[in-house]
Amino acid sequence: MADMHSRRTFLGLFLGASAVSAVKKGAFARSIHPEPREGITAELVRPDEEIAHMGEKVVEVFRMVREIPHVVDGIGCHCGCSTREGYYSLLTCFHEDGRAWGCPICQGEARLAYRRHNEGQTLDQIRRAIDARFG
Repeated sequence: MADMHSRRTFLGLFLGASAVSAVKKGAFARSIHPEPREGITAELVRPDEEIAHMGEKVVEVFRMVREIPHVVDGIGCHCGCSTREGYYSLLTCFHEDGRAWGCPICQGEARLAYRRHNEGQTLDQIRRAIDARFG
């Protein structure tokens, strides 16, 4: 009986820890979207010349971000960039030390945000679409 109790205790602890881990991962994957900063600009987004060697598709997505920094600054990144020091939003991923130049998730989120913004969607609608696709 003590052996069965130990197994139950172990399973309970294991399942509880797994649930907490899943919640934490889910919270990370569905990153909290920050509020866009007042007066934010695209001045820190890497210029075309610095990323031209990455190809036209990469240059194109950086141009998209430069057009809507006020939107991209209100979106959290789902790829893990949010754990980096100095990170604030998806916009940060497109700065000099960001990883967007080589990350399909950062680029995908930015493309989706750009398209939906041009369709007239609100920031909340864009966030939901990004969470549904990348979260």
